[in-house]
Amino acid sequence: MIASVEVPVADHFERSRARFETLAGFLEGEAAATLAHSELESRLEVDGRELLRSLLQDHLDMRAGREQRIEAVADAEGAGRGLVDRGRERALHSVFGEVSVERLAYRARGASSLHPADALLNLPAERHSHGLRRLAALESSRGSFEDAVAAIERGSGQALGKRQVEELAGRAAADFEPFYAQRRAIGAQADDVLVISCDGKGIVMRHEALRAATAKAAATSTTKLQTRLSKGEKRNRKRMAEVGAVYDATPAPRSVADVLPASDAERAGAVEGPLAKGKWLTASVEHDAATVVEKLFDEADRRDPGRARTRVALVDGNNHQIERIKSEAKARGAPVSIVCDFVHVIEYLWGAAWSLHAEGDPAADAWVRRHAKAVLEGAATRVAGSIRRAATKAGLDQTRRAGADKCATYLTNKHAYLDYPTALKEGWPIATGVIEGACRHLVKDRMDLTGARWGLDGAEAILKLRALRSNHDFDEYWRYHLQQELRRVHLSRYANNTIPKTA
Repeated sequence: MIASVEVPVADHFERSRARFETLAGFLEGEAAATLAHSELESRLEVDGRELLRSLLQDHLDMRAGREQRIEAVADAEGAGRGLVDRGRERALHSVFGEVSVERLAYRARGASSLHPADALLNLPAERHSHGLRRLAALESSRGSFEDAVAAIERGSGQALGKRQVEELAGRAAADFEPFYAQRRAIGAQADDVLVISCDGKGIVMRHEALRAATAKAAATSTTKLQTRLSKGEKRNRKRMAEVGAVYDATPAPRSVADVLPASDAERAGAVEGPLAKGKWLTASVEHDAATVVEKLFDEADRRDPGRARTRVALVDGNNHQIERIKSEAKARGAPVSIVCDFVHVIEYLWGAAWSLHAEGDPAADAWVRRHAKAVLEGAATRVAGSIRRAATKAGLDQTRRAGADKCATYLTNKHAYLDYPTALKEGWPIATGVIEGACRHLVKDRMDLTGARWGLDGAEAILKLRALRSNHDFDEYWRYHLQQELRRVHLSRYANNTIPKTA
C-alpha cells in the first residue's frame, strides 16, 4: 500500500502574517512598554492600516492565482475574445492604500479587452475604489471639499485632491433619480394628509453655470469697484435651486384660538398642529420648478398610487410654483388643495402695520393680531380693503403706504389659497416650516459657505447627496448604486448582460 503524500498548501497570506507577527512582536517588546496609549494608538493606526492593505493585496493575489480560463467570452454584440493574456494588472486606490489587481485579459485584434474578474470584484471604472467614493460622497455633503479632503485623510490615511473628491462625489450621486423611481411606497395611515411643498433658494454659481438670462445680466452689470461689491450692489451671480418636500401628516383639527391664543388659558389648552412624518426631500439647481414639482407628484403617487388620500400643497405664494402644481395635478387627475403659508401672511401684515403705525408702537401688535385672526376666519379680501382704506384715510404718500398696498395686493391675489377655515377644520398644516427648513439645510448650510462658487454638475450632485442623507436613505441608496455600477461598468459589456463563468 502506497502511503499518501500531503502536498503543502501555498500560504497566500504569508506576507500579511509576517507583518502581523512583526507588529505583535513590537507590542510585546520593551520599546512598546514605555509608550503612552496615545503613542500606541498612533503607531497602530499607521501599521494597522498597512496590515489591512497587505491583507487586501494578498487576497487579490490569491484570486488571481486561482482564476481559471473561460472557454467562451463574448462582448455585448456577440463578438468573441479568443486571445487570453495572463498577468494583466491594474491599480486600485483603496481605503487602505494602493493595491494591484492581476487578472486574465480576453482580447481580440481591434477590440477592447474584457476582464471577467473585474466584474466579479465590481471594480470601478476609475482608479479610486467604491469605498473612497463613498467617503467622498459622505464627507463632501457634510462640509466643504477642503474639509472633505482632510476628513478622508484623517479617517483612512489616503490623500486625495480637492478635484478628485469633487469628481468622486459627482459619480456617487449618479443614481438618485432611478433609485427613488424604483423604491417601494412608504406605509401611511389611509386618512393621513399627503402634503407637498416647494420653494427656491439661490446658489452662487460660476459664470458658465448661470442660466442664460442671469449670465447676460451679469455680463452687462457695472459696479463702483472692480474687486468687490459696494454697499447696496448685487451682482447677478446666483442660480435658483428648487427644493421640494413630500410628507404625511395625521389631521389635527384646530380653531383660530389654537393658532392665535389670546390668553394664557387659551395658550395652555391650544391643540398642536399636525406633525410631519415620513418626510422626503429633493432639490435641483439643474432642473426648473416644473421638473421638481413633477418629482414631487411622482413621490406622492408612489405613496398613494390609488390617489385616494387628501392632498395638500403648501406654498409661499410664488405664482410660478402655484401654476406648476395646478398644471401637474390636472394632468394626472390628482386634485390638490393649495394653501398659502400663514407665516407669510403675518409678515405681510407686519409690513402693513409699519405703514400705519410709528416704529415700535405697541398698538401695532394688537393691529396685526386682529387682522391675522380675521384672515384665519376667512375674511382675507375684507382685511385687504380695510388696510387700503386705512392708508388712504391716513393720507399716506406712495412711499409710506407701500407696505400697506403690498399686503392688500397679496391678500387679494391669493385669497383663493387662504381658505384657512377649511384647512383648520380638516386638520391640515398651514405653515411651510418643513420646506423652509429644507431650503436652509439642503442649500444654505452647505452651498452658501463663504467664498463658494459652484459649477452646475458639482452643485447638483451635492444637493442630491444631502437629500439622500436627510431622507435617511443613503445606505440603501449605496447598495442600489453599487448594483447599478456593476450593470453599467461590467455586465453591459458582455453577451446577455451576464458575466461568463468556467464550466
